[in-house]
Amino acid sequence: MSELCEVLQQPQSTVSRHLKVLADDGWVAPRADGASRFYRMSPGELEPAARRLWQVVRDQVVDTPSAARDAERLRGVLADRRARSDEFFATSAGQWDRLRTELFGARTELLPLLTLLDSGWTVADLGCGTGQLTQAVAPFVGKVIAVDASAAMLRGARARVGDLSNVEIRRGELEALPIDDGTLDAAFLVLVLPYATEPGRVIAEAARALRPGGRLMISDLATHDRSEYRQTLGHQWLGFSDPDVRTWLAEAGMRNVTYRVCSPESEAKGPLLFAAAGARA
Repeated sequence: MSELCEVLQQPQSTVSRHLKVLADDGWVAPRADGASRFYRMSPGELEPAARRLWQVVRDQVVDTPSAARDAERLRGVLADRRARSDEFFATSAGQWDRLRTELFGARTELLPLLTLLDSGWTVADLGCGTGQLTQAVAPFVGKVIAVDASAAMLRGARARVGDLSNVEIRRGELEALPIDDGTLDAAFLVLVLPYATEPGRVIAEAARALRPGGRLMISDLATHDRSEYRQTLGHQWLGFSDPDVRTWLAEAGMRNVTYRVCSPESEAKGPLLFAAAGARA
């Protein structure tokens, strides 16, 4: 509203009165945003007769001196908008990472990647723990099967996912999944392989549950020397190398295998993580 007043050089009462008439007749659509009120006109959404009338009126006034002055002031208003954004980033660039984390949480850059999941997929969170990944993925897919061997972890997962209707929680071992052959479109193994006696068997079992073409995605610790993790975390493996992971995936019948060590977060104190993936042949 304030921007329209500036562009048209009219008092707010006049602009408001005209906008109400236009809104009542369906020419513009209002939208409240906090204390502000925005108006939008979409000629393509008008009735055919109204759209023809708008085109006639527009053709009559678009080249008038008054319209030209309004257009020039509009360019100034939009430039002011951009200048406010530019000023913010100019003064906050050095603090932007911290500010973004405070406002929206860590790794917000990864959230859009969830939209790459198909809304009709059945996905498994294998070794789901307390269900953090399950909760994040569930809104983007058809069904999530969350599996863990720990009853305590599964209680936490049930509490976390609440009443999400497309989440099914199952207790079971990763070496003998309670999932039928060829059920899954995708499966995740996140920070679980160091606990497995036979990581290759866990990967093979996940591959068995995938349909042909289904994808297995692994995120875990790269090879490290933190031997204390055997006692403090109960790990049986000190991370995994590229050749080992590729071998296990290939033996499980996976193709198009990738393995990448991830860049660490600044506040992370643990070993480097890797991301690996493959598709079932």
